[in-house]
Amino acid sequence: MIISINNAVLATQIFSAIFVALLLLSIRRQKGFAGLSVAVTQELKGFAILAIVLSHIGYFLVSDHRFLFPLTIAAGLGVNLFLFLSGYGIATSAISKPLSVWQFYRHRLLKIYTPFWIVVVIFFALDFLIGHKTYGLGYMFQSIIGFFPHADLWTDLNSPLWYFTLIIFYYLLFPLVFFRKYPCPSAVILYLAGYLIVRAEPSILDNVMHLYRIHLFAFPLGVLAAGLVSKYPGSRPQLVIQKLTEKFKDYKLANKIGYWLLMIFFSWLFVYAMRHSSIGGERWLEEATSLLTGAILIILFLIKKFEIKFFYWFGFFSYEIYLFHWPLMARFDIFYCFTPAWLATLLYLGLFLLLGWGMRKLLSKSK
Repeated sequence: MIISINNAVLATQIFSAIFVALLLLSIRRQKGFAGLSVAVTQELKGFAILAIVLSHIGYFLVSDHRFLFPLTIAAGLGVNLFLFLSGYGIATSAISKPLSVWQFYRHRLLKIYTPFWIVVVIFFALDFLIGHKTYGLGYMFQSIIGFFPHADLWTDLNSPLWYFTLIIFYYLLFPLVFFRKYPCPSAVILYLAGYLIVRAEPSILDNVMHLYRIHLFAFPLGVLAAGLVSKYPGSRPQLVIQKLTEKFKDYKLANKIGYWLLMIFFSWLFVYAMRHSSIGGERWLEEATSLLTGAILIILFLIKKFEIKFFYWFGFFSYEIYLFHWPLMARFDIFYCFTPAWLATLLYLGLFLLLGWGMRKLLSKSK
């Protein structure tokens, strides 16, 4: 259901002011340089899921696309960040703690399928009980196994789940082609496998192939990054920065000036890249620009000397939020129909955190 809103520009200004205030209030001092740590990874995931959710609201849920602009322009970047971080994390884990193929499948697939199954069953039930909508057995079976060859916003069970099919493809393939001693060639094999499918253009994937094409590099690139970091530890960014910090530790003023100049430069570079994102142009250029923008953002998060807890907590529950955010807002709205758009958006963000926490608690008790 497309939602009509009034005063989109004013609503955006109010939401943006509160959103920025929440970000600033959540800033905490960081204890030393952390590199691409779990905390930094969660912050990046938080940025990614917020970019995706706000984009879905501004471009698809509401009738006036000025609402939440320009916070709505980074959805593609968010998807690439998720894929890159997933590839990086899974490869780093495989290098440090190798698992057999069966152990990998049992650990990784069960971890992502369990909350997925819960959400899919819940939305099938809600569609039947509240929406009086039914699905064919074939569609239900495809949904249960995680195969989504369509991404229709209004007719599919949960259109953002096209991404789930892509990530499952990589997860199924990863333990078969990843070699701990040769992580970089493994990344190339992963890319070639995806490229061959896109090149073949199977008719069953016609409706989502355009989405796969513009996100083909991100996951293998994450695996490649993990391989380079593990193979050449001297090239790790944290070691370089630590050495520079030790070298110039007696020049505190110069350090501060240099730090803020770097922050300003990469912030400007990120904004510039976002404004020239090449969306709607050549696919290769759009993907290359998105990956470059993602690299700039990662560097920015690596060099900052503070934590952003607001991003961290959205990153911590990002998978759960990804699974249920669209159907809740599009088919079972409880906020936009009763409150101003800016307030409804804030309430949904709070609800998503609460539901993510609830699902984590439920799954932890069932173990």
